[in-house]
Amino acid sequence: MQSLDKKADYDAFRKFLEDACGILLGDNKEYLVNSRLKPVIAKHQVSGLGELLVKLKLISSSSLREEVVDAMTTNETLWFRDNHPFRILNEQLFPEFEAKLGSSPLKIWSAACSTGQEPYSIAITADEYRANNPGRLKGGVRLVATDISSSVLATARAGVYEMLALGRGMSEERLKRCFQTNCDKSWEIKPKFKSVIDFKILNLMESFTRIGSPFDVIFCRNVLIYFSPDLKREILLKFHQHLKPGGYLFLGASESLNGLSDKYEMVQCRPGIIYRSK
Repeated sequence: MQSLDKKADYDAFRKFLEDACGILLGDNKEYLVNSRLKPVIAKHQVSGLGELLVKLKLISSSSLREEVVDAMTTNETLWFRDNHPFRILNEQLFPEFEAKLGSSPLKIWSAACSTGQEPYSIAITADEYRANNPGRLKGGVRLVATDISSSVLATARAGVYEMLALGRGMSEERLKRCFQTNCDKSWEIKPKFKSVIDFKILNLMESFTRIGSPFDVIFCRNVLIYFSPDLKREILLKFHQHLKPGGYLFLGASESLNGLSDKYEMVQCRPGIIYRSK
């Protein structure tokens, strides 16, 4: 594969990626692009980034575009990532919402869910809360989990993981209680956790109409840092439209809201910050 020695090609690819999925590449990410796209370039037998861009423009099928976006999308994820969001759910939000909802389900959206660790972690947290508090959170939880990548959604929907992936945040006790082993020594999450999650493909730059009714809680963590300030604001406003009044938004530890105090109220949880919809 040829190196990215043409600044024009790199700049053109940066624009393609931002238009396609909102990701804003910096000035010195040539090596990242080179390494991520190497399998795609080899598969399609093109000489480098310039020829790949030509092919992207010529081919009407969306499959190549999807492959490129898949390759460039960061799918780094952990079970119970950062821990405190799930503690906040368990200790603060589940008790708060059960008083409001009665027998109706708590509706949660996990945006940019990658291979499913976040929504399954939420489902496990809810199951543990109900087991430890009989008769409470009567309606349970219903989750919608979305991602731009059809390939990672396929993994999430299947709920099958190798031990290496499970070792990243999944305790042995939860592994034994929430998963079943397959004949190929992989582990599959039990049906009761799959049954509460609806996985859907969604580009956050597009309309949110397809994901359904307003939510009580939205998780969108470690995603907005890759977007321009204008696109970030646009997405946060759309989240607000899909949160019920008094609903909560979880962002990543390095993410924050700027200039949207009329839409969200910051709630300090020590540790952790969440944002209540006004």
